[in-house]
Amino acid sequence: MLLIVTMCLVVFGQLMVYSASSAYAMTNPMFNFDSLYFIKSGVLYTAAGVGLMIAMIFVPAGWLKKLAPIVFIGSLIGLAAVRIPGIGVAANGASRWLALGPFTIQPSEFAKLGTLLVVALILANRRKPPETMKELLMPLGLLVGLVCALIMVQPDLGTTLAVVIMVFALLVAVGVREKLLLQLLALGLAVGSVLIYAAPYRRDRIFAFVDPWGQSADGAYQVVQSMIAIGSGGIFGVGLGGSVQKVNFLPEAHTDMIFAVIGEELGLIGALIVVGMFAAFAWAGYTIAMRTVDPFQRLLAAGATALIVGQAIVNLGAVMGILPLTGIPLPLISYGSSSRLVILALVGILIAISREPQLVPRPKRTAASDPDAPTPKKPRSPRKRHPVGA
Repeated sequence: MLLIVTMCLVVFGQLMVYSASSAYAMTNPMFNFDSLYFIKSGVLYTAAGVGLMIAMIFVPAGWLKKLAPIVFIGSLIGLAAVRIPGIGVAANGASRWLALGPFTIQPSEFAKLGTLLVVALILANRRKPPETMKELLMPLGLLVGLVCALIMVQPDLGTTLAVVIMVFALLVAVGVREKLLLQLLALGLAVGSVLIYAAPYRRDRIFAFVDPWGQSADGAYQVVQSMIAIGSGGIFGVGLGGSVQKVNFLPEAHTDMIFAVIGEELGLIGALIVVGMFAAFAWAGYTIAMRTVDPFQRLLAAGATALIVGQAIVNLGAVMGILPLTGIPLPLISYGSSSRLVILALVGILIAISREPQLVPRPKRTAASDPDAPTPKKPRSPRKRHPVGA
């Protein structure tokens, strides 16, 4: 189920990226007026991602434990390097990319993988879940806080939110008490409010979320155009490739707002199919996590599923105007190189965990749990043998 849903999302994503980006690329000299510009690089990164997924299927869990610190430290170095002139690449007022020859990578995407591996390893090695805020902060909170701080410097609130959702899901999976989880949630909301208030464009997004139609010409322009696109699709859509909004009205149509193009071209039916595929992905991922005995693998499966599905929920909510815009792309569908590589690697890890032999055995039927279970027969007592001649 997991593999089938993943490949369906990947293929469907490439189709929708071409539909959403062809007119934009064909009319833009930056892309050499090539309507296939985004699909060419998208197919290249998808092929690399599928190859990485296949490779991760055969990586033993013991290797992942050894690789966790290396991946984490490498991602920290990458997050710091994006601020170095000549190495980091800036676009739209943000420095989030590294130039590697003709290619660019986004270290924050790999930081998600590194953080997942390290946090799962730390929690799995503990005898019991953290019970106080002090136990939670040392060293777990410091490491996650360092990652989030480096990401916020870029700045990138959306990726920071994705990391926080993933870590929170890991704490729930490991069995942290509800009281501590509520304290952590209150602390996160307080810090998030400060970060939002500190940046004017983030405040504009909150105001746009509260009253999008009242600010349709300013901060809420993207959200309003997205809702117009989805509403124009109706039940069955205007047809694949027939979107009007993607040409001159909807910014970032092939990345963050690609679900709006899906709603316009394929209608409610197409949108529900996308939501259903992510629901099936969540079911398959959490089923793997619940059936796994090894604590590290169980946390790894739960965190990977929460990261991918959580990003999908945030993106869908933002595009439909249910949640504020955060800049999180739709996993496996939106255009993106580093994001696609990391997500397909996580899918490979999930499949590898599902192939492990240590799964929770099905409980045996007993008379106490199942009245229809067969009653065990009492063993026969051995016959008493009389001595010869008695």
